[in-house]
Amino acid sequence: MASTALEIIAFTVSISGWLLVSSTVPTDYWKVSTNDGTVITTATFWANLWKTCVTDSTGVSSCKDFPSMLALDGYIQACRGLMIAAVSLGFFGSIIALFGMKCTKVGGSEQAKAKIACFAGVVFILSGLCSMTGCSLYANKITTEFFDPLFIDQKTCILGKGPSWLLLVHLVLLLS
Repeated sequence: MASTALEIIAFTVSISGWLLVSSTVPTDYWKVSTNDGTVITTATFWANLWKTCVTDSTGVSSCKDFPSMLALDGYIQACRGLMIAAVSLGFFGSIIALFGMKCTKVGGSEQAKAKIACFAGVVFILSGLCSMTGCSLYANKITTEFFDPLFIDQKTCILGKGPSWLLLVHLVLLLS
């Protein structure tokens, strides 16, 4: 009974992590910077994996989608690929995990369910690693630009590392 409850908790944590990673991908504020005047902020620049925008002091925003995949920087292409892979792996991991849980009637014998559950755990770990790698790569680029003395001062914001940890915790709960 305790192992079934632990499986349900692990499944809930992994689904939560997958949903949070899925909501991180389209978030607008992956990178935020401002050009501050003496008293008034004159413009705020923000970007994500799909577009870049500017908001002036009156609150009017102007966004521009990235023109071509070939014209993108390599780190943005890598981050896009890793985050989409994380979302896809999380989706398939959740489907596989349903077949491997003891509380479901689908999946065969207990031994087969155990193998399916372990495979689902591996898929969730790969999803978490993809998400964490994508977010860390993007954060590294922002940090490198921030500490570059020739780069305009920026305040940066990065999302996505928390949900990655939820996906990685899944296997620990599953193996307990």
